[in-house]
Amino acid sequence: MKGLILSGGKGTRLRPITHTSAKQLVPVANKPVLFFGIEAMAQAGISEVGIIIAPETGGEIREACGDGSQFGVQITYIEQDAPLGLAHAVLTAEPFLGDSPFVMYLGDNLLQGGITELVTAFEANQPDALILLTEVDDPQSYGIAALNEQGQVVRLVEKPKDPPSNLALVGVYLFTPLIHEAARAIQPSARGELEITDAIQWLVDTGRRVEPHVVRGWWKDTGRLADMLEANRLILDVIEPSVQGELIDSSVEGRVIVEPGATLTNTTVRGPAVIAAGAKVTDSYIGPYSAVGRDCVITNSEVEHSILLAGSKVLHLDGRMESSLLGRNSTIDRTPQQPRAYRFMIGDNSHVGIL
Repeated sequence: MKGLILSGGKGTRLRPITHTSAKQLVPVANKPVLFFGIEAMAQAGISEVGIIIAPETGGEIREACGDGSQFGVQITYIEQDAPLGLAHAVLTAEPFLGDSPFVMYLGDNLLQGGITELVTAFEANQPDALILLTEVDDPQSYGIAALNEQGQVVRLVEKPKDPPSNLALVGVYLFTPLIHEAARAIQPSARGELEITDAIQWLVDTGRRVEPHVVRGWWKDTGRLADMLEANRLILDVIEPSVQGELIDSSVEGRVIVEPGATLTNTTVRGPAVIAAGAKVTDSYIGPYSAVGRDCVITNSEVEHSILLAGSKVLHLDGRMESSLLGRNSTIDRTPQQPRAYRFMIGDNSHVGIL
């Protein structure tokens, strides 16, 4: 079995962060989201992994993931000229996939517990497709599956105005090579994309066996800020504490990781939280569900429930910064200049909240 990870797309819901970085490389708990998917493949015994990349961000993803040896897999990069749908990505990857069954994993998704049990079940039961479903509160925003009384898949609809159920397709699918025929048999949707829901519906309509699996643990699509912060919280909730950095008149409470090379001075960290190598935190408080990236600087400030990417700075804030995502090498500070005023330089599609 092979693996296919989709890591293209423009990441418009995470702008301005994704103006300069691939959305799949935005970290949760200081690890790029994409890495969780690759690790899940490796843990399931999949050694050959193809990654769909876009021309705009492919170079960055190649640099971050390399040849796959750091994960114990062999990575092949497959460029998709434009984001023309998940079924189009399957067709683009057909030369790599060949006649092999495969797992397709959306690179900005997180799934509790990985995919090992799913791969085992797929190989044992040998359906034509295995789809993962989860209950959602807003089914109009997802691909939705309807099941009959026997629990069989009978209908799939992409972002329906009148949803037939509240069971959304999770961004992990297991397919036989028959999905290539299905993808070639469908037409682009109203938004001009080859929808994977239409391809799976073709399998259902032609009498193929599509098995559903309802996810009981958590699943996160990290395409929006709130989802990133929630994913960060879920991952930090299960970290093992490890304090190897330098603590000077500082204390840590609960599940906290302080990597070697990080320095805390006159600072309190209340976990779960992670402080990356090279970070310098002085006269500050780091609250629960915070992930401080490499070489960040936090001085005379309070930070909680936030993600700080590498090189960012938070300096001399009067109030607590919370529920925030700071891009690489960004700075938030308060200067002593008079008269006091707000001074900003922010990118397109940014949001600043002031209380």
